[in-house]
Amino acid sequence: MTAPGPAALEGLDGVVRLVLDDDGLDLLELALAGALPADAWRPWPGEAVLTDAENTPLARIDGGTATPLRPFAAPAGAAADPSIRRSAAAAGANGLSDTAVLVADDLPTHDDVLAVADAAAGAAPVTLVLLGSRRSGTGRPDAAALVRAWQAVLPRIAGDVRLLLVPWPAAPAVAPVLGRVLAAYGLAGARRADAARTARTASLLGGLDGALADAAARVAGEVYPDEAVREALRVRDAHARRGAVVFFTGLSGSGKSTIAKALAADLAATSSHRVTLLDGDEVRQHLSKGLGFDAESRATNIARIAWVGALVAGHGGLVLAAPIAPFDAGRKAARAMADAQGAAFILVHVSTPLGVCEARDRKGMYAKARAGEIAEFTGISSPYEAPEDAELVIDAATIPVADAVARVRAVLQAVLAG
Repeated sequence: MTAPGPAALEGLDGVVRLVLDDDGLDLLELALAGALPADAWRPWPGEAVLTDAENTPLARIDGGTATPLRPFAAPAGAAADPSIRRSAAAAGANGLSDTAVLVADDLPTHDDVLAVADAAAGAAPVTLVLLGSRRSGTGRPDAAALVRAWQAVLPRIAGDVRLLLVPWPAAPAVAPVLGRVLAAYGLAGARRADAARTARTASLLGGLDGALADAAARVAGEVYPDEAVREALRVRDAHARRGAVVFFTGLSGSGKSTIAKALAADLAATSSHRVTLLDGDEVRQHLSKGLGFDAESRATNIARIAWVGALVAGHGGLVLAAPIAPFDAGRKAARAMADAQGAAFILVHVSTPLGVCEARDRKGMYAKARAGEIAEFTGISSPYEAPEDAELVIDAATIPVADAVARVRAVLQAVLAG
């Protein structure tokens, strides 16, 4: 892509800035490569500056048109190979329209290799389109794993097979536009490489869920060619243990911290997961030290808790967070962060009535709030928006701590098992 001139960076003050996650970066790459109109998936407003996680301006969206602000960098490693990761214009210039087209978004099984070999036995060359995501940790191979695995098995296949890596968001909402993307690359009549997988292959793949011991590794060899087994084991081992964020919300004094601490102790003694407790008061002393209690500071505090929790859970840990989290928007943002990391999110509303919370108040905070000594105190001078999307509601005034722990644990186990 040609680097934009300095004029492209002018006039950005006051334009909404949106930080893209991995799915958004894949979508933007498609748009800037000429493979998809910028508004096809509609994740952005009519005008915005799109940035990466480091807040680097990448493109400006205006009226459905994407204008690059910086050269768009592909991921490092195998997925960045310029002979494979080509724009729609570059791919079309290479005459791909005269090839047979197969599409793959998974590691190559023995059945998949046979399907590609059958296609390559025909008169036309084969274009194997790899739909690769930047996002990892979802239980699906990312772009680099796809490229490595398919490159490793290509020597098994006689005939002319050309790999084409197309950036592809892991979010399922983009799936319906695949035909438009392939058309932009000049490709038609695409078939899935995995369409002919046998029932036995499907059964063996199901057996690879969970941690991969030696027995599972042998099963992997029955599913995948030797050259692809390493990638198969790496991808599935990385996702073998799904993490979760259990997010307790409720008024000060509702008992959420007590339940969270008891649950943390119970899980630490009985679960194979690593358990991290992010208690509201402790977070305020460290992660959010210096923040006030106005609406903006509270939102920042919740965002910090959510971000740390999502990262830990994304790596297979269990995170128990117990802030007040009075606003629906902050809780929904926390759920979205966990979802983006492939982690489960369980919202627990500790619904203890205000009168009970005040009676329990050992620090005298409610009395100070009612006397006007503490501004914007949740439940007194600042609202608490009771959640309508909680997976579990617990009134700690009537439910003992041990029973509350058992209820949360039951929900957690069901979510992780599902």
